[in-house]
Amino acid sequence: VTSPSLGLLLVFRTNTSYQRWDEARKNWGMNINHTRDLARMANCYYDSHGISPEQRADDLNHVALCTWAFVRAMKRHLSPEEEDEAAFREELYEKLPPQQAEMIIAAAHRPNRALQDLSSSIEDLPMHFMRKNEIHKAATIFEDNLGSSERILTSPVPLFYTRHLARFLAIWLLLLPLGMYDSFSSSWNNVGLIPAIAVVSTMLFGIEEIGTQLEEPFTVLPMQAFCDKIYNWCMEIMSWAPGDNGRGLKPAKVEHVFFTDKPNAAPADGPPVYDYQSPPPVAAAVAPAAPVAAAPVAPVAVAAPAAPVPVAAAAAVAAPAATNGAPQKGAGGMFDTRDPEPVKHEDPRKSISAAPSFEEYLKQREGKA
Repeated sequence: VTSPSLGLLLVFRTNTSYQRWDEARKNWGMNINHTRDLARMANCYYDSHGISPEQRADDLNHVALCTWAFVRAMKRHLSPEEEDEAAFREELYEKLPPQQAEMIIAAAHRPNRALQDLSSSIEDLPMHFMRKNEIHKAATIFEDNLGSSERILTSPVPLFYTRHLARFLAIWLLLLPLGMYDSFSSSWNNVGLIPAIAVVSTMLFGIEEIGTQLEEPFTVLPMQAFCDKIYNWCMEIMSWAPGDNGRGLKPAKVEHVFFTDKPNAAPADGPPVYDYQSPPPVAAAVAPAAPVAAAPVAPVAVAAPAAPVPVAAAAAVAAPAATNGAPQKGAGGMFDTRDPEPVKHEDPRKSISAAPSFEEYLKQREGKA
């Protein structure tokens, strides 16, 4: 009678615990994917014009280290202090600059401090702001994964449910020999009941223990291995350079140069020419103009007041005479296609007041018929 209830409790417990483990694993999977995505975009979007190879390598290496520092701080944030604190400090001092490592260790919320350093390193990269925004989207996903993991860490399965399941299972197994006694009457002194109860108890307690272990997924997941992989992959991606595969890079198209540089020259008979090898020209200083003495102004006679001009005539004079109805080109390079003639609209109130009543409408219809 009680077996279905026990099975339902065990299934619910293991399913709930597995969902927590699966969500935690997906969060770390997103971290792995987007760290590689961030490193790839930072490497490809980096604008190397006028920057030495050493400076480029230093900037990209700093981004890779800040990316690793975040996931390592997240791992420490989700682990027990006695298990990971010493190793965390040792790794930070080994791979990061001393001041940056001290600031992360001293922070109340270490992953937030590491994410702040990552955002600052992205802002320091020489590239268009729209490309920086794309890289910042990956950093925003890191924050979402951190928040989801913190929710799992701070919201365990309710304790009363765990205790009730353990008590129910213990009482059920204690009473199980009474229900199976007659089934083993053929054995000597019902001795076969002992191994049967032992096997059933081991299986059911094992299911309950699986739920208990999966309930805390961060003690089961290999987070240290994830952090090591992220460090190796990010450093490898940053060591690559565009064009190092033997295929030269093509110059940017005219419509795409907005994201890289400004035109150096603009011939009158062709599209602008962009030079990607030489640094941008420096504008020459312009000498200030010499002051010009103002000539004395002769007195001007006051003209007689002109005769009033009709409004229609004034509008005709103000309008350009050479348009001939053609649309005019504005300062932004677009033509004005609006109708220059004003549209005259009748007052709708006059139309409504002039409409016949319903009785007059009927009489008019009968007359037409």
